[in-house]
Amino acid sequence: MDMEEFARRVERLRPRLYRTALCYLGSEAQALDALDEAVYRGLRSLKQLRQPEFFDTWLTRILLRECARELKRRSRFQPLETLPEPSPEELDALPLREAVARLPKELRDVVILRFFSGFTQAETARTLDIPQGTVATRQRRALQLLKLDLEEAYR
Repeated sequence: MDMEEFARRVERLRPRLYRTALCYLGSEAQALDALDEAVYRGLRSLKQLRQPEFFDTWLTRILLRECARELKRRSRFQPLETLPEPSPEELDALPLREAVARLPKELRDVVILRFFSGFTQAETARTLDIPQGTVATRQRRALQLLKLDLEEAYR
């Protein structure tokens, strides 16, 4: 894969990657930073991509690792008094966002990729390197937990 093809494929995939990062990080600026870093790391390690047909999955994995690094860094260094106030449109999605954030990591990953980033079950399975049946099971379990959590929030 040459640089031009890399650039074309990244531009096509950019909206999906941005949505994924935004769901993980919750901040537009941090999502853009993670996306930029993932593209940079992808470009640097392009020679390691053995199967170009899995480019989307490969770059998504790089992005997920970047998001995990940012979340880890943020948990160590961000004092509580610097948390931004949510905007009015974010307040509407707050119960769902909080419910998704409370899910175990393996369930949260599936929910974010499937419902917020638009991945198919097969793409989610490839991205997370798990069987497609496991994706279906985790998705079903996550939806059950979200339903219970949101029913309690609206009582």
